[in-house]
Amino acid sequence: MYALIMAGGVGTRLWPRSRQRSPKQLLDLASEFTMLQETFSRLTPLMPPANVYVVTGAAYASEVARQLPEVPRSNIIAEPFGRNTAPAIGLGSLYIRRREAQAVMAAVSADHLVQKKQEFVQVMRSAAVLAEQGYLVTIGIRPARPETGYGYIELDHPLGIPVEYPGFRVARFTEKPDAATAERFVAGGKHLWNAGMFVWRVDVILDAIRQHLPGLSQALEEIDRAIGTPKERDTLERVWPSIDEISIDVGVMERAGNVAVIPADLGWSDVGTWASLAEILPADEANNVVINGEHIGVGTSGSLLYGNKRLIATIGLKDLIVVDTDDVVLICPKDRAQDVRSLVAKLKQDQRHEYL
Repeated sequence: MYALIMAGGVGTRLWPRSRQRSPKQLLDLASEFTMLQETFSRLTPLMPPANVYVVTGAAYASEVARQLPEVPRSNIIAEPFGRNTAPAIGLGSLYIRRREAQAVMAAVSADHLVQKKQEFVQVMRSAAVLAEQGYLVTIGIRPARPETGYGYIELDHPLGIPVEYPGFRVARFTEKPDAATAERFVAGGKHLWNAGMFVWRVDVILDAIRQHLPGLSQALEEIDRAIGTPKERDTLERVWPSIDEISIDVGVMERAGNVAVIPADLGWSDVGTWASLAEILPADEANNVVINGEHIGVGTSGSLLYGNKRLIATIGLKDLIVVDTDDVVLICPKDRAQDVRSLVAKLKQDQRHEYL
């Protein structure tokens, strides 16, 4: 089995800790290890480090290599710039295909949290069995609440293939529904969160890209002809700007007929916002989560307090986020954590690049 870790995002909703020069997958947000290192560690029971590939931004390649010394440097693939998950997966698949033409490949994000690591290994092994039979397999998370920030997968009939974690046909995908629809999905019991974790044979996913994204497929074929030659980097940088930005979900999974899903409870979170980080970390008796610092409070509850190795003192805070860094202090209500992205957009608009 092989794996492709997608490590090219920026994580703007975790600003000001996550920035362009140090995105969230390279940070130690949820443990003493970075999110990239945590992702790598849960894959190692499934394969040797030499079978792990990472696709990342050119600006992050050296840091990825530093954080994952077990991974061969030739397995770290540097995109000229981000083009979303379909091009990233397609590019990584070219390198894995050169190792093994029908390799089973897992594609996972570097910036997601999985707390139940043993269950993750068992689910991926079940997914590999389905992938061997030609399915494009995605892992669906049993929803804990009617979340509007995630995509959903609707279950169809079971595949009937004997594995530890059974697979189902996918009826349809739904992108980020409104609150009423999300509540109906959760109450109905037939919908799962789309976690963006995939398992397939490398030849099957490249065939699916050829069928559903022919423009991307043609660009990948041109890149593939240059891999291993002196023209490899120049070709990638020349071809990459012509590739459309599109996710694997929209470009392939929503269009293909051989899609399967395995429902699972993995203790999963995309750690997309400061509020979601607060949900997964241990809290004190006042339900405050304190990270990277010390807190003294009077009448403060339900808040996330991210320090800068110094004391944070609060009075009367309730359900707030406070993030202290060297050059920025962020303060916002928990229920507006998604709006941090808008704040970053305003900084870009105002050309405050020193804070990005």
